[in-house]
Amino acid sequence: MLKANTKHVIDWNEVNKKKYLSAMERSVVKDVEIKYLLKSTLTNKIENRTVFMRGIHVSYYFEDYSEFKAEDLQRKHSRFLTKMVY
Repeated sequence: MLKANTKHVIDWNEVNKKKYLSAMERSVVKDVEIKYLLKSTLTNKIENRTVFMRGIHVSYYFEDYSEFKAEDLQRKHSRFLTKMVY
């Protein structure tokens, strides 16, 4: 939705985990902090595969899953990933 409406995506590699999780906890009451944090990481690199794949990697890191790297998945499943619509 963000990509389609604003031609921007969040560069999750630029998001600080502690600040993000803290802002998420408080966003139920007041969402200004999370909006500010994420707005500062917007990028117009909407077709950049590296930004996309690192975003997946960071999302797993934020959830404390770090068994693999997204780049490894890209190499193993490149045929599938080239067919994905970003």
